[in-house]
Amino acid sequence: MRRVHGDGSMFIRGLSALLLQSLHPPAMAAVAAHSGYRGDPWGRLQRTSAFLAENHLRPRRPRPGGLRAGPRRPRPVRGTTAEGRPYHAADPHLLCRVHIAEADSFLRAHQRYGARPLDDAGCDAYVADMAHIAAALGVPDPPTDRAEPAGRMAAYRGELRATGEARGAAGFLLLNPPVPLLARVPYGLIAANAVSLLPVRASRALWLPRVPPAESLCVRPLGTAVTRGIRWALTPPAPTS
Repeated sequence: MRRVHGDGSMFIRGLSALLLQSLHPPAMAAVAAHSGYRGDPWGRLQRTSAFLAENHLRPRRPRPGGLRAGPRRPRPVRGTTAEGRPYHAADPHLLCRVHIAEADSFLRAHQRYGARPLDDAGCDAYVADMAHIAAALGVPDPPTDRAEPAGRMAAYRGELRATGEARGAAGFLLLNPPVPLLARVPYGLIAANAVSLLPVRASRALWLPRVPPAESLCVRPLGTAVTRGIRWALTPPAPTS
């Protein structure tokens, strides 16, 4: 898990996971009503980064309280979707879908853009590592090997669709991102590659254009280049003697 989450592909995988997670209407309704991602996107990112740093990147040590302090477990928020369907942030069914989408997106992004893609055993170990975090957050019986997420995702297929809230979130993240003007070009490359990771069914539901020949000839090579740039920027300088 530390190898995958510490790689420069983190921005592509995170954005792709958010888009995929938005297709579960109760999860998207909860985010739209309670997360404040539009009003305070950088604060939201900082809290997520703290969660990753404290619980995903540091070496494992037994801790009486389970997850390390800093990240919040899902807040006990409740509400209803626009169609009147009730949701609860700690619903195990909802948490499981969010976790599976995250683990699947993170691993696929690393295998495509990571500096050191994992072998088959490493992919299984990554999913198993993620299961420890998921179980601590209340996910019942999370996947523990690479073969499981695809089957679990298929079981949710009948529940998934793009609501107006989901398409609005996609527009905010892809077309009107809260980044400086000078960062729009590299961010656009990250966004295009995040969309290219989505299943075709998901991108169609969100009304996101896809041109497969352009993805293989242009989008993915540029995504690899921008990921290398991020990796270089985040690499600490060698100590001087």
